[in-house]
Amino acid sequence: MVDVSVDVVPSPILSVSGAVPGTPGSPDAAVAWHYGDPFGEQKAAAERVAIVDRSHRFVLNITGAERLSWLHTITSQHVANLGDRQSAENLDLDLNGRVLHHFVLTDLDATVWIDTEADRGPELLSFLSKMVFWADAKPAEASDHAVLSLLGPRVTALTETLGLDELPGVYEAVPLEGGGFLRRMPWPSADSFDLIIPRERLAAWWSRLTDAGAEPAGMWAFEALRVAAVRPRIGLDTDERTIPHEARWIGGVTEFGAVHLDKGCYRGQETVARVHNLGKPPRNLVLLHLDGSADERPAAGDDVTAGGRTIGRVGTVIDHYEFGPIALALVKRSIPADTPLTAGSAAAAIDPDSVPDDDTPQAGRLAIDRLRGR
Repeated sequence: MVDVSVDVVPSPILSVSGAVPGTPGSPDAAVAWHYGDPFGEQKAAAERVAIVDRSHRFVLNITGAERLSWLHTITSQHVANLGDRQSAENLDLDLNGRVLHHFVLTDLDATVWIDTEADRGPELLSFLSKMVFWADAKPAEASDHAVLSLLGPRVTALTETLGLDELPGVYEAVPLEGGGFLRRMPWPSADSFDLIIPRERLAAWWSRLTDAGAEPAGMWAFEALRVAAVRPRIGLDTDERTIPHEARWIGGVTEFGAVHLDKGCYRGQETVARVHNLGKPPRNLVLLHLDGSADERPAAGDDVTAGGRTIGRVGTVIDHYEFGPIALALVKRSIPADTPLTAGSAAAAIDPDSVPDDDTPQAGRLAIDRLRGR
């Protein structure tokens, strides 16, 4: 079991009737895991409109005239020309191109807002602070802000409640009355919105949106939709060896990725470029369907084996309202999708639709072949 616990103050939304907190020591222990009807909450998030308390996310901001151009030089995404009220996903890599941090950022009214995993936030802030040097950029924790998420096709019915004329497009953000902003995300579903709001208004926004028809849903619902969408969560679906290609983070803003392939130098870029141009990632992130009759479910970090041989690691394990028990896993790229697998002690099978299509020859390899007359 991967230890991703962190000391986070329990959310005030846990006082809502029926709220069941996440398992102690889990990354979601400080917020509600469900409100008494886990599968009903998932269905609400997929088919109607649900509100999820994600106030345990670590929020920081960056001010200063060079905040974007500076951030552009030290991270994987192309953000130098990010427009006002625009968002992106981004990574911090180590020198060998392994993923250290994944975060979402929004530039709004001369401030970059960043939210990331609670256990990774302090380390990310420390890294950013050490990299400022002479740039006009000032990173700081914004613990006075929190994250709520709205999921489902009926979010449109809440436009007036949100005080807006219309909802933003994907990765766009709009300010909210009383502070904070609403941002649209491309995952965990096609209708996903984050509110980054003053923490003191967390309970007020929760009441306002639930009174208008948003159904309370726990992190179980959010995680089930995320896993089904094959979207990784750092620390659960990644390990210390994970590179961006393995976790599907390659792509610019318009591609809903976190690594732009045509930007300038940044730490870890050599590995990204080498894999993109000459090689293939050693592992792929895939969706596993698990045997629901097994006595024990696997846990994040357990081995995935084929014929007794370890070929990968288990990530997030979740029960989905339609698909039953599913999980994300990093498995060797060479493993065929129809290979019988064992995840922990449970039988497992790769969802063939989740296997990336990476058979296209790389540009660098083709160029080498041309030079060699092949």
